[in-house]
Formats: sequence, structure tokens, C-alpha cells
Amino acid sequence: MALRRMETKPVIFCLKTLLLLYSFIFWVTGVVLLSVGLWWKFMLGPYTLLISSDPSNGPYMLTGTGAAIVLFGLFGCFATCRGRPWMLKMYAVFLSLVFMTELIAAISGFVFRHEIKGTFLTAYSDAVMTYDGRSDRSLAVDGVQRRLHCCGVYNYTSWFSSVYFPAGGVPASCCVSFSDCSSADLKNVTVAARKVHRQGCYELVTSFIESNMGIIAGVTFGIAFSQLIGMSLACCLSRFINANQYEMV
Repeated sequence: MALRRMETKPVIFCLKTLLLLYSFIFWVTGVVLLSVGLWWKFMLGPYTLLISSDPSNGPYMLTGTGAAIVLFGLFGCFATCRGRPWMLKMYAVFLSLVFMTELIAAISGFVFRHEIKGTFLTAYSDAVMTYDGRSDRSLAVDGVQRRLHCCGVYNYTSWFSSVYFPAGGVPASCCVSFSDCSSADLKNVTVAARKVHRQGCYELVTSFIESNMGIIAGVTFGIAFSQLIGMSLACCLSRFINANQYEMV
């Protein structure tokens, strides 16, 4: 019996070490998600208006999930150090909840990617049509056009039917070279065609979504299924601790 206890203790030590390492990595992913959620909320807020006309719940979901993972990660480290089987089982339950949440989010994003593109088309077209150069959505449109070097929804002609064009022409954010792009040029349909970017923003954004959706889905699924490792380690450690306690009795 003493020999069996001596054989069990190294296994428990190895499992504790692995679970502590996993819990730390799990905690770091929570910090990353929490940071991304806050960054999305405070830095990318206006851009979310181009994805949907309604306020997005995405940053709140990321922030909430990140905060929960941070707490679960800390609890996992505490449960591992204490070595209480009931704590380890509770930690495994927490990990299973996180696993299900991430899995549902990944599947939903992949399945409804076409609906996301359709919503973006509607919201972005409306932002172009009602552009005034001052509102949050208008500034977000300018930001997208500058960063992606694009113009309009499908191309620069999208601006011709906007409420802004009669007075302001095509927005300066469409210009290939700001130094060679006067307001008079932007009001002239013929001249503006030579001064602005030809490619539309919708095509660039949707092509980015299509080309990177597989990578995004793969990373999300990988992170989700990594919870299975933590669940297995927590359950195995709980079982070995129970077995060791039974042998001592």
C-alpha cells in the first residue's frame, strides 16, 4: 500500500504542474480577451456602426468572457494548489461552460458570415448615403477609406447619389494623393474619377472576411478545444488525489 502511495504522488505532482501551467495560460487568454473587448469598446466604437445600425454587443461579450476567464483561471490555480477534489471538479465544470460558449460563438460566426456581410452592406451603404463629414459614422467611413485605400460601397460612383455630393463632392478620404486633390476636383465627376481610389470598400472588407474566416474559425475552435485539456487534467488530478487519500485510509 505504501509503495502504491509512493507511485501515486509523482503522478499527482506532474498533474498539478501541468494544470498550474494550463491555468496560467488560460488566465492569460482571459486578459487578452478582456483587453480586446475594452479596446473594441473605446477605440473601435465608431466602426461598429458600419457593421450594424444598432449598437454592437460584441465588446461587452468579449469583456465579460475575458473577465470570467480571468476569474476562472485564478480559481483554477487556487484549486490546483489546494488540491481539493471538489474544487477541481468545479473548475472542470467552469471550463466546460467556457468551452460551450466559445464553440457556439465560433459556429455562429462561421455559419452566419454571409448574413454578417449582408448587414455590413446595408449599414455601410446607409452611412455613405447619409454622410455629412461630421457624425461618428461619417468619420468611421473616412477612416475605412483612408486605411483600406478604397472609395464608396462598390466604387467611387456610390458617392454621386449621396446627400453630401451636391455640396461637397466625393470625400477627401477617397483621394489617392491629398496634395493633388482639391475640393473643386472632388466636385467634378470627370476629374474626381482620376483623383480617387477606384476600388470599393465593400469588396475589400468582404474579401478579407472570406480569406481570413478559415483562420479565425480555426483559431477559435483551437482555443475552445484547448479547454478539453484543462477539463481532463482537472478530472484526472481529482481522481488521483481521491485515490491517494483512499490508500492512506
